[in-house]
Parts: sequence; C-alpha cells; structure tokens
Amino acid sequence: MQDKYKYLIGNEWRESKNILEVRNPFNNDVVGTTFLATEADIDNAIRTAVRAFEETRRLPGFKRAEILRNIRDGIQKRSEEFAQMIARESGKPIADSRAEVERAIGTFQIALEESKRMPGEYIPLDISERSKNRTAIHKRFPLGPILGISPFNFPLNLIVHKAAPAIASGNPIIIKPATKTPLTALLLGEVIYESGWPGGGFSVFPCASNLAERMVADERIRMFTFTGSAEAGWRLKQIAGKKRVTLELGGNAGAIIDSSDNLDYAVKRCIVSAFSFSGQICISLQRLYINKKIYDDFVSGFVDAAKTLKMGNPLDEETRLGPMIDEQAARRIESWVNEAMEEGATVLSGGRRKGSFYEPTVITNTTPRMKVNRNELFAPALTVSKHNTFEEAVERLNDSVYGLQASVFTNNIRHVFHAYERLEVGGVIVNDVPSFRADNMPYGGVKESGTGREGVRYAMEEMTEPKLLVLNLS
Repeated sequence: MQDKYKYLIGNEWRESKNILEVRNPFNNDVVGTTFLATEADIDNAIRTAVRAFEETRRLPGFKRAEILRNIRDGIQKRSEEFAQMIARESGKPIADSRAEVERAIGTFQIALEESKRMPGEYIPLDISERSKNRTAIHKRFPLGPILGISPFNFPLNLIVHKAAPAIASGNPIIIKPATKTPLTALLLGEVIYESGWPGGGFSVFPCASNLAERMVADERIRMFTFTGSAEAGWRLKQIAGKKRVTLELGGNAGAIIDSSDNLDYAVKRCIVSAFSFSGQICISLQRLYINKKIYDDFVSGFVDAAKTLKMGNPLDEETRLGPMIDEQAARRIESWVNEAMEEGATVLSGGRRKGSFYEPTVITNTTPRMKVNRNELFAPALTVSKHNTFEEAVERLNDSVYGLQASVFTNNIRHVFHAYERLEVGGVIVNDVPSFRADNMPYGGVKESGTGREGVRYAMEEMTEPKLLVLNLS
C-alpha cells in the first residue's frame, strides 16, 4: 500500500496544504496520509459535476452497464487491498472487511443490471370524450449532481450504495467520506477513474465540516444523500433547501424472541447482530425482548456465547471483535453502562474497557429511559428483558424515537403479521436479526431513523424524476 493518497476532483488528483493522517484504531499507527479539500476544490467539484451531467444524462443503458461492470471488476481485482485497507483504517476484523468488499462487488452487479431496465409506463388517456386519441408515456430522468456523505463503519459498501445507483441512473456524484476512513473511498475513486465514467462525474475527498455544509446548501447540488447520526442528518436537512434528501440515520434496533424453536440458531444470529464490528452498525441488535418462558435458557446460552468472542488485532484471522473507532467512543459506552448500573441495571457479562476496546456486554434490569435503551449505543453492548405477551413486546420495542429495522423470531403467523402491521420501523425481519440487509432490498427508517430509501433500485428512484409526455394523435 502507498503512504500518501491524493483526492479526486473531477478528473484531477490533487493535494492541499491541509494534511490528514489516518490512524489505525487498534494500535494508533499511521495507515496513510491524505489531504483535506479546500474551498476552491469544492467549487471545482460542483462545477465539473454540472458539466459532466450533460454527458452522463445521455449515456445509454448499455454504456452505463459497461462502466459499472468495469468498476465491479476493478474492485474484484483489488479485493484484498480493499479489505486490508478497511481493516486498518476502521478496525473492522479482516473477515468482516472481506465480506464488505464482496458486498460492494455485488452491489455494483445489481446496479449494472438495474441500469438496463429503468422502467417506464404507457398510459392510455382515452377515458372520456375530451381526451380521446390521447396517449401518454411516463419515464424517469436523472436529477443532476448528487452529494453523498458517508460514515466510517462501512467505508466501502455504504459509499457504493450511493455511487452505484447514481451511475446506474446517469447522475454525477460527489462523495465526502468520513475523515476517520477516507482511504478506502480514495481507492474506490481510483477504480471509478479508470472505468470509463465521464470525467467530472465522480469526485471524492475529505473536507472540513463547514465546507461539507456549504455543498449541502449549494443550489447546483440537486440531491443530498447522507448516512450517519440522526443529530447530524436532520441538521443538514434543514440547510439543504429544496433539493431531494435521503437520510439513513441511526437506531436502537430491537428483536423479539417469541418461541423456543431453534433457540441455538436465534442465539447465534443475535450474537452476530449485537457484536459484529463492535456493534458499530446502525441496525446492530441493541434491545432484546425474550418470552419469559424461555428467558433463562436464551440468556444463559447468549452470555456463554458472548464470552467466547475473540478480541484483538483486526488483521488476525481469528479476531471477531476489534477495537471501536477510537478511545473516545469506548469511553462513551463505558460511561453509559456505568450510569445504568448506578441506576439499578445488572451487567451479566463484559462491561470493561481497555483503551479503544470494550468487552461484549450484556445488561439486564434496565428501564426504557436509561441511555443504554433510549439512545443509540453504537457499541458492543445490548440489553435483555423478558415479556409476558407478544403484544407487550411489540409495544416496548416501539417505545423509541428510532425506527430503522426490527426482528421477530417466531413460528406463529399471527404474530408475524401483528409485528408487520404494528412495529414502527422501516423493515421487519422474521426469524433473523434486525441487522440483516440484502443489497437489493429497500432499506431505510421512520421517525428519527431517516427518510427515503436505499437499495439500488429504490435509490435510483430517489435519484430520478418522473416526467410525463402526452400525445394528441387526432
């Protein structure tokens, strides 16, 4: 891997005087250096995107598919390089980093397929005498330059979920990656730069928050798509003006364990959901509601499994729990768990911090108002509680300002549909965990968890505008 990474503005790789060191959260070693874009760079990026739109909007489907295929193949050829970079700059275990790269490759595969079948509609209008001999065509057109802001926790695939549908639908896109993990995004920039996508159609650079806000407010940007914290997302929406906005924000995802069928499977999946990437996933399992009849058996198995997770170097093939993104994040969850214990909660396992590591932690005897339930933990910890009835569990899960995804483990079809109709979330997952996501499904939340949907085809709909053509054939 190289030591210095330039950023991409239009079709030009640039440096600035503002050096950004990217450090490994495991050992604080410097992974590499890049640069923060300047105010002049920001204007250049937007101007080149506006010019590029005149070309990208006219690209035929087969050409967009060819470009997306080139990007897919480019990531595939450098897949281990991408995985190593993700692990080094984010602290994500290497096995999970490789899985993220595979998902990114698959997301581009979905996008190249969808680029060839953006649907339209023929509408007969002869529904009355005054509109006889009239007919209509209804199809979608790209919006124009898009700004995407992405977080540190999926430094490749969450960018791909913005870039791939933008390219598939003929829109130029500017990506502002997280300053903790910009190098993976710059590797993607190298691949897209060589793909045949028109120059100026893709820019990627870290920058100061005030410059990012300036782009959000800029009228030349036609859409803003953001993944990150609820606080930041809703604040940016206020300054976005009249442009289209998609927000994929945080959550405190819950799961209901309703029956004893295949309890071992439920424990295994819940362990993965709660502790993958140290819980730093917006749909990580945080609140677990367990039928009182099986509570003791489930919790006993869950705690035993949590204790077996190996913590350590993200580049170790056996590591399942790496560091949090920095020590400040680990101190935050340490403080919240300690506060919960002072208020009467009990820690069944874990609860200790060492530097930027925090042990996989299971907490019980909590109340809904405690931070460990009310706020987004974004850490390797979850709360467990028992319920008497399924309806009670649904009500308790809904007692949240968030609503991203939730899950239910049950063999009762009535409970499945009760959950589907009553849970206040963007997605209900049955017999799997709330962190399940396939890259072609509609994904997004309600309440404080966001607005709009990702998932390639659904993102393409957000990034295009329907337009009607009426023909008088008299």
